[in-house]
Amino acid sequence: MTEMWRVIDTGLRAAAQNIALDRALLEARHAEEIPSTLRFSRFAPSVLIASRHSAAHEANPAYCSASDIAMQRRLTGGDAFYCDAAQLGWALYLHQRDVKTFAMQAVARRIGHALASALIAAGVPARHRPPHDIEVDSRRLGTAGGVFEGDALLYQGVLYLDLSLPTLLLALRTPAYGPVESTVAAARERFTDVRTVLGERPDVVLIKDRMIAAFESEFAAEIQEADLSLSEHARYQHALAEIDTADWLQLVRQPSTDVQLITGEQQFAAGMLRADILYDRGRQRIKQVWFTRGSNSPETTVTAGLEAALSDTGVDRLERNVRAYLAGREGQVFAWAAAEFISVLRRALQLPLVAGNYPAKPSS
Repeated sequence: MTEMWRVIDTGLRAAAQNIALDRALLEARHAEEIPSTLRFSRFAPSVLIASRHSAAHEANPAYCSASDIAMQRRLTGGDAFYCDAAQLGWALYLHQRDVKTFAMQAVARRIGHALASALIAAGVPARHRPPHDIEVDSRRLGTAGGVFEGDALLYQGVLYLDLSLPTLLLALRTPAYGPVESTVAAARERFTDVRTVLGERPDVVLIKDRMIAAFESEFAAEIQEADLSLSEHARYQHALAEIDTADWLQLVRQPSTDVQLITGEQQFAAGMLRADILYDRGRQRIKQVWFTRGSNSPETTVTAGLEAALSDTGVDRLERNVRAYLAGREGQVFAWAAAEFISVLRRALQLPLVAGNYPAKPSS
């Protein structure tokens, strides 16, 4: 039996308004007041913090304030991301019976593959990269995150259509380190947008149409255009009063000094391996890591997935995550072995080396 869904486009709004709409639609879906819904949106310049993260750990408040970039807290998990009117926001408000699981990784995989297929149909050779990214040639084209409220699911993301990398680097805390030219070059190896991939201005209407078709196919649904209901408007107004406040942003409050940028590099037979790590010392977690060959030459086509696998990783799981990721990539050529990645990470974090992780001798 074909499910009847709806699609709405709420246009350009401030971050607090978009998040209040997320709250309203998620509550309405939980109450079964509305059918499953796909929403398209645009954001005024914003840094969108994941639900359980501290703004001081994810963003650069001084730059955001000076540049009129709002900082807001999402309802969903995942990474923090920068968004503005040139990017496409999207969200699905579903029931658990639509996805038949409460496992967020399974949800992310299913929706990510559908989104990638939509982009391929629009001429963009995209693929899903676990846990929540869309990539092209190992570069992040978009990211997402989700949350369940009872049986209701909100899974939302942003698709980069025309992205300013310097703005992203200044607004977010990343492992970027060094002169502006080198940090932008490093970011260019990790992020891209539809305009760059296609070499021309993206056809947003086409992309939306392909997304609708992909979700219809994936979920055996018929998606029809609709508007917000009166009950959603009422829920939205109530949610906005809570969300458009400083208290909402500071629900999780941790000192910015808990997160530090640390760097380590080590010579191996395959060459110099460098790791720039954004490290949360208070929680003993790697927030992000960027690997490069030496000081200036990025090599990310085989390490971007490993960087994603190490995002928000506890130190106690560092070795396990590296080995598990590389073991699952048989046939893919890596310049360095698992023990070498682990060694340079542990040295950067000033952790003792463990058996089997000693560096290879430098090549002569």
